[in-house]
Amino acid sequence: MLVEIKIPSPGESISEVEISSWLVNDGDIVKKNQEIAMIESDKATLSLIAEETGKIKIHISSGKSVTVGVVACTLDTSFSANASISSETKKNDPIPALHLHEPIKQKQVIPFNTIKLTPLAKKIVEENNLKLPVPENSRNRIYRKDIESILIHSKLRGFDRVKMSMLRRKLSQRLVAVKNETAMLTTFNEIDMSAVIALRKKYQTQFVSRYGLKLGFMSFFTKAASFALKLFPSVNASLDNDDVIYYKYSDIAVAVQTDKGLMTPVLRNTELMSVLDIESGIAVLADRARTGKISVDELTGGTFTISNGGIFGSMLSTPILNPPQSGILGMHNIIERPVAINGQVEIRSMMYVALSYDHRIIDGRDSVGFLLKVKEFIESPETMALANNQSLEEFFGVS
Repeated sequence: MLVEIKIPSPGESISEVEISSWLVNDGDIVKKNQEIAMIESDKATLSLIAEETGKIKIHISSGKSVTVGVVACTLDTSFSANASISSETKKNDPIPALHLHEPIKQKQVIPFNTIKLTPLAKKIVEENNLKLPVPENSRNRIYRKDIESILIHSKLRGFDRVKMSMLRRKLSQRLVAVKNETAMLTTFNEIDMSAVIALRKKYQTQFVSRYGLKLGFMSFFTKAASFALKLFPSVNASLDNDDVIYYKYSDIAVAVQTDKGLMTPVLRNTELMSVLDIESGIAVLADRARTGKISVDELTGGTFTISNGGIFGSMLSTPILNPPQSGILGMHNIIERPVAINGQVEIRSMMYVALSYDHRIIDGRDSVGFLLKVKEFIESPETMALANNQSLEEFFGVS
């Protein structure tokens, strides 16, 4: 019996996807519910699942764009009872790259044993299993330096050509559109992280022991941004033709770097979430994004975005807007440096922060005010607890 496995739809309005890689080989015996391929759209990735146990026949090669509903492979279930099933899938191999090397000027390639080589040259040829070009000099003899020149040239002059993924192509189009279609500006400030670092140190052990999660800086900034968005509603808004939509809730997207590119899964109603809710939500969404399990719904609908370039060591950057949102907060690396505190120079853990915003909606006063308010909340975290009518222990869920 043949079972057809068709390309599923990643979500509404998506009619074309790309098979980024097959996790099994043509002719393998796969088992029911096994992941057999990774499918990528311009918004998300998802797995193709074997509906039955059987021998697989692949109809569409990896790297090809196909329409939703097309048969990707078939399973011959008659093989399920008589063949051993492999319980492990291959690693997610990338689309094979073309390794192109610019040739050294040569007319033909001939085996080294028909050319006169010095002993050292012959040794290098044998160790590297080389085929050599006919020498262009009239010496009719190849020396060690000739062989070394060929090796160096081939190593330095190579390059790989890999097709851009559908997700990366869509991301590129969106980034160009943002630059061309918005009046994007960026304002900066710096935050003394000493208070947050002290609180993390104080409550980290209890938090990890109780919930199995670490307190991260992102949860502090997510709560701070949620409070600040209430005070500056234009930062939590978007344009719809000639209308401005002001959202009465905060759905904050958190930028996550994956092998497929940058993804921004969304935490819903962060103004109502506890620190624990945010930490667990980020952990789940980040894992789903990095393993290709994220859904289109989990990547859409955000009203504001936070990106943390500091985890890669960035000291300062201008984050780009995530359309149709009008604001994005950029976090950066925490660096100890001397600052003036009450007329005295002290060493403090400082972070530069940036807010990129669409000036069509957000005025300079609101952008600067929003960033200042985030700074105030981070430098005095107890104010966030007070805003929730909680003690710090209740705020962190360790009371």
